[in-house]
Amino acid sequence: MGILNSIEQTTKRAINSKHMLKGITLASFLESIIVPIPLEAILVPLLQARREKIWLIALMTTLGCMVGALVGYALGYYLFDLIGDWVIQTFSSPEQFEQVSSKMESQGFWFVLTLGIVPVPFQIAMLAAGATKYSLIGFIVATTIARSIRYFGLALVVYFAGNQAESLIRKYKTKAIIALSILVLLLWWMSSLL
Repeated sequence: MGILNSIEQTTKRAINSKHMLKGITLASFLESIIVPIPLEAILVPLLQARREKIWLIALMTTLGCMVGALVGYALGYYLFDLIGDWVIQTFSSPEQFEQVSSKMESQGFWFVLTLGIVPVPFQIAMLAAGATKYSLIGFIVATTIARSIRYFGLALVVYFAGNQAESLIRKYKTKAIIALSILVLLLWWMSSLL
């Protein structure tokens, strides 16, 4: 219960802080590269409390994640030989990383997009994209789409559901992730037919 209480206290302080936007951007940045914090636990109450800035909060959260994703890409691109083994052992396995690398070569855009939506550590996609020297533009576009779906999707739920958003998200999160994953996989499959 300690971590949940800590998150709740942090969220309460952030809601009315003049540094709220900087804080959520930093939290998103950290969540995307190293810290496995449940960002939704902070983001949804913040969106509910600051509805007048709902779209700006979603944008800043997306931007923080994008900067973190670029750092992860750069680590994979420039430092993979030095830190790659540690990262793979910490967040994944060599077999899983090898699968990711081979997918990046042939289907990088869809792979990054899918990993940005499904509940798999996104660090795998960032490092694989960098380590395999996947197109930076393709990586940025796929990451932007995936993370915008995540954060603007939450903002949309809060916009329409208001104070009921947290319970709706808790209730339908798994179903929504499955539906989005199926949709992305279907689009991926259809693109391979072209």
